[in-house]
Amino acid sequence: MKTQMFRREDIDRRWYVVDAGEAVLGRLATRVADQLRGKNSPKFTPHDDVGDFVIVVNAEKVITTGNKAAVKYYHSHSGFHGGAKQVSYEEMIERAPERVIIHAVKGMLPKNRLGRRLLKKLYVYAGPKHPHAAQTPEPLTV
Repeated sequence: MKTQMFRREDIDRRWYVVDAGEAVLGRLATRVADQLRGKNSPKFTPHDDVGDFVIVVNAEKVITTGNKAAVKYYHSHSGFHGGAKQVSYEEMIERAPERVIIHAVKGMLPKNRLGRRLLKKLYVYAGPKHPHAAQTPEPLTV
């Protein structure tokens, strides 16, 4: 038996919309990362982009389990001396709730050119509206 490898041109891409309202952050990110990567498809090819587009709405309503909301921090560094910054989860949800979901999904994708290409197919919005109605996205359950 021979293993089939599929090319990007052979894949029909679909659009999915996920409601993050009252969804657990880690479980949501896992489901979205698998959909972006195409791991749910029988045409999955590990070295190529064969996944679908995903739209996440209501990012401001995503929840975490346990005590993570009080203890979780996001770290960044500007590259200059003393340029380390630390932002709490609660502050990040207030400031930019989209970045919380993008950060979680990005950590579950490959750390190479393929992962950067896959992340471009993720669209996250804080509220319930999105401008992708023309693509007729299908609902995706978490």
